[in-house]
Amino acid sequence: MTGSLLTTRLTDVLGTWHDQGAPSFPIERSDIRRWVIATYWPESPPRLYWDEEYARTTKWGGIIAPDDFNPFAWPIEKLDAGPARYALPQPGEPAQHVLNGGVEFTFGQPMRPGDVISGRWRIKDATERDGKLGRMLYLRLERELGNQHGQVVRTRVDTLIRY
Repeated sequence: MTGSLLTTRLTDVLGTWHDQGAPSFPIERSDIRRWVIATYWPESPPRLYWDEEYARTTKWGGIIAPDDFNPFAWPIEKLDAGPARYALPQPGEPAQHVLNGGVEFTFGQPMRPGDVISGRWRIKDATERDGKLGRMLYLRLERELGNQHGQVVRTRVDTLIRY
C-alpha cells in the first residue's frame, strides 16, 4: 500500500456544494419540441412533449420535457468546469491516469415550459483502494439541477477513477 492520493486541493472541496453558475433561460415549448424532434428522429416523438391538448389529459397536466432534455444547450461565454477542475489531476499530482467509472441518473420533477433551471455540484465522496494498477482513487462527482420552485429535476453522479 502506498500513500494517500487525496490532495489538499481535493479535500478542501470534498462534500461542499458549489453553485454551477448562471441559470438557464426560461424553457420554451419550442425548445422542448426541437429537442424531441432531434432525439427521436426519424420517428415521431411522443405527444406528451409537443401536443398541449393531449398533454393536458395525462397525469402531468401539460407538456413536459423528456428526462434527457438539456436546458443549458446554447453557447455561453464562461462555463464553470465544476468538480472537474478539482477531481482531474493537475501536473505533478499523483494518479495521473483517469478512467470513467460510470454514471447514475435520478429524475425528480419533470422540466416544463417556463421553468428556469439552476445547478449545483459537489465532489460527493472519495475513497481509495489498492488494485492491480496500484493505489486507486474513486471520486463521485454529483451535479444537481433544480427548478425555480426549489424542486430537484435531475441528479447525476459520475464516478471517476484515478490511478
